[in-house]
Amino acid sequence: MTTPTIEANGARIPAIGLGTWDLRGRTCARMVEQALRLGYRHIDTAEMYGNEGEVGEGATFYFTLEAEEIA
Repeated sequence: MTTPTIEANGARIPAIGLGTWDLRGRTCARMVEQALRLGYRHIDTAEMYGNEGEVGEGATFYFTLEAEEIA
């Protein structure tokens, strides 16, 4: 199955992603981990969300992927 993509600033990114703006704590980490396990390759993050640590915690197991696989 091919994932639809969009172009943003010259990069092609998956059109469907996990938004993390309102996720906090262990819930955030678990959601990011599960999304990656399910095949998501677009995790929407921003410094202003204030949950960088939790997003990183959830993605830790996935750091073996090549960088271009995670948008």
